Amino acid sequence: MTERNIYLDHNATTPLHPEVVKSLTEAMIAFGNPSSMHGFGRIAHALVEEAREKVASLIGALPEEIIFVGSGSEGNNTVLSIMGCPSMSCSCERKHRSHIITSVIEHPCILETTHCMEGHGSQATYLGVDRYGKISLDELRDSITDQTGVVSIMMANNEIGTIQDIRAAAEIAHEKGVSFHTDAVQAFGKIPIDVHDLGIDFLTMSAHKIYGPKGIGALYVKRGIPFCPLIHGGHQERGRRAGTENTLGIVGLGKAVEMRALEMDDEVTRITALRNALKQGIEDRIPDISFNGHPTDSITTTLNVSFAGAEGESTLLYLDLEGIAVSTGSACASGSLDPSHVLMATGVPVEQAHGSIRMSLGRENTMEDIDYVLEKLPVIINKIREMSTVYGRK
Repeated sequence: MTERNIYLDHNATTPLHPEVVKSLTEAMIAFGNPSSMHGFGRIAHALVEEAREKVASLIGALPEEIIFVGSGSEGNNTVLSIMGCPSMSCSCERKHRSHIITSVIEHPCILETTHCMEGHGSQATYLGVDRYGKISLDELRDSITDQTGVVSIMMANNEIGTIQDIRAAAEIAHEKGVSFHTDAVQAFGKIPIDVHDLGIDFLTMSAHKIYGPKGIGALYVKRGIPFCPLIHGGHQERGRRAGTENTLGIVGLGKAVEMRALEMDDEVTRITALRNALKQGIEDRIPDISFNGHPTDSITTTLNVSFAGAEGESTLLYLDLEGIAVSTGSACASGSLDPSHVLMATGVPVEQAHGSIRMSLGRENTMEDIDYVLEKLPVIINKIREMSTVYGRK
């Protein structure tokens, strides 16, 4: 057993908030089908609609603009598929355009879906980024054509934390009459979001990034935007997403959102102090390092750092032996030996990308946790470098 167990992988998933656990326990008795008209169904339906109102409120939307989905990946796939794929059978009265614009640092569920649709006749443009992970708004403007159906730019990157100028990007899209989608899975519940102020048409959210349960997410669809369901069948979600609603998951998402509204501001202040202490401590104790991502326009939970001469997977495993959980990038790409596509896109050399780890903080972390990490990490990096056949040798 280790001295401590410290979880620094909150961008991958978060533990359930105690209030979410309580709400799930209470909701287990509401077993009725929310679509049923009898009393059991009405109880479940009321719980679903209460959660819908909470989600809508946090982003300045209307309840009817929220569709519950199975995950952030499903929400992202839904938008790209209905807005950018020419082979989709669609009954809505929407002039079909098959050109998609996104960025090279999107989550795999965006990139893989876009690549798939290119194989079915769609065209795609992948915007590059600067060394901090920011897209070029001029490149975005120049990339839009009369065939562009949707622009999809993530709000905050899951690996380096960089926040994009979503308002400006949406304005550019709308100037050309193009719909705008943002994958806000890593930003939702961590920074203030107002969909109308930002000019967003579609926005994707997920519960398990904000101390809610896995297997449930939500998709915001601006009222008046033509929309065709990706999943056909019953009339659930006003006919926009078939399948019996995951009442338990939806209740958990609603409670997680409720707690975000209460705790987010204070938590951001506290976590910022923890991240700053962690960053400064690494700078003071370990030479030959570099931090990845934007220095200011970044979600406060995320610190991505490269250690010269120390391979990221080795650092992760040694930290795990000390009871410290970190990541080498996106959890969805954990089985890959390739360097991070995000870091490579920002111009980070291959060796530096392979020597990177991501530490993402959350509500349970304390300054004592940071002190423990700063005690163990320098020793680990030094040990790995001493074993290196390359580092420090001319």
